[in-house]
This record gives sequence, C-alpha cells and structure tokens, in this order.
Amino acid sequence: MPNYHMNRDDKQVTDEEIFKRVLTQGKYTTISMCRNDEPYIVTMNYGYDPKKNALYFHCANKGLKLDFIRANPRVCATVIEDHGYKKDECDHAYLSIVFWGALTIVEDLDEKKHALEVLLNHLEENPDPIRERNLKSDESYQNVGILRLDIHEITGKHAK
Repeated sequence: MPNYHMNRDDKQVTDEEIFKRVLTQGKYTTISMCRNDEPYIVTMNYGYDPKKNALYFHCANKGLKLDFIRANPRVCATVIEDHGYKKDECDHAYLSIVFWGALTIVEDLDEKKHALEVLLNHLEENPDPIRERNLKSDESYQNVGILRLDIHEITGKHAK
C-alpha cells in the first residue's frame, strides 16, 4: 500500500497502545475484500489476540467470504469507536482505526481451539455455558469455520 499523508495531522493516531485498546474493546469490524476487480465487504464480530496481533472470526465452512479469501487473502478493515454526532455542530466524535493484512482460513485443530477461546473470552462475560453447549468434542471444533486476520499495517484517526 502506498504511503499517503493524512491531511489533518491533528487527527492522526499513531500510538500502538491506543490501537490495542480499540481492538480489545471493539466487538465487530468491517472487512473489505476483492477478487478479479469485484469488491465485497462484510461486518463480523471478532476476538483479538494481542500476542499474535491478529483477529479471529468464526464462520461457515463454505460461502462467499471463503471464495474471496482463496482468490485474494489481502484485506483492509476498520474498527470504530463511535462517540456520537454533535448536534448543531455538524461534527462527529469518533476514533477509527484502519488496518491492512491477510486473512487465513484456519484448518489446524489446535489453532481452531485457541481461536474459539480468544473469541469467547473477547465477546462473552461468561463463556462457560457456550463452551459446554457447543464445544463438546474435536468434531464440534472441526465443524466451525475459523478465519485469522494477521494485521500487517495500521493507522488511526480521531475527532473529539
């Protein structure tokens, strides 16, 4: 991706700790994909793994997303902290991060187990009932599609 200079330096976010906080507190991301000059965009909930600097997603084991990933794993995504529209100011308070990376379809059973732990711990206050109900055997893990988005580059912008 070519380097572009943000027009408003006062809005630029470069602090890695802020990026990690936004990814840790966020619950969903919007991911853009492309294959053969055909765009596709999807919003998904995720689990953030700070050690791998990656997001994990669960999905079906077949479908349009997977077809796009197989054709072109390179993606761009965003997570937004929305602080609301400022009435009578024609302005909006937010913090957004945009990141580029590669989506991988996870096949390894141990990584699937890790990914689902990351997802459950990220999204659920009490993941035990879901774990007990849905993840009873290795077969139950194999029946879930798992994606990993490895973040290669990240930038941010805010308006207060």
